[in-house]
Amino acid sequence: MRVIYLLHIIGALAMGFYLILPFLVGKLNNMSAPAQEGVVSAIRTLNRFAQYALIIQLLTGGYMLTGEDYSIAWMVIVFLLLLIIAGLGGMMGKPLRLAIEGISKGSDISTQRAKLRTFSVLLAVCMLLMLFFMVYRRII
Repeated sequence: MRVIYLLHIIGALAMGFYLILPFLVGKLNNMSAPAQEGVVSAIRTLNRFAQYALIIQLLTGGYMLTGEDYSIAWMVIVFLLLLIIAGLGGMMGKPLRLAIEGISKGSDISTQRAKLRTFSVLLAVCMLLMLFFMVYRRII
C-alpha cells in the first residue's frame, strides 16, 4: 500500500504543473519568438507528462479507495474533476501545436495564446478544487 501511496503522491506532483501553468502562459507576451517557442514546447511536453500522471492518479486512487470509507458523492466529484482535467489538458494540445507552428512561421499567435490562457486558468481552478477535496474529504 505504501508503494501505491508513493506513486499517487508522485502523480500529484506531476499534475502540480497545472497550478503554475497560468503564470507560464501569462509571461508569453513579454518573450522573444525563440523564447516563446521554447516555453510553449516545454508546456506541451509537460502537459503530455501530466496527462500520463492523470492515469497514474486514477489507477492508484482507485486502488486506495478499497482501503477506506469514502462517500459516493466524494468519489463522483473527484472522478468528474479528473475527467474535466483530462479533457481540458487534451483540448489544450491543439492550441499548443498551433502556437508552435505559428511561432516558427513568424505569424501572430494571439488567438492560441488566449485559448492557452483560458485552458490554463480552468486547469488551475480544477486542480485547486481537487486539492480541496483531497484535503477535506470528510466534508461531503
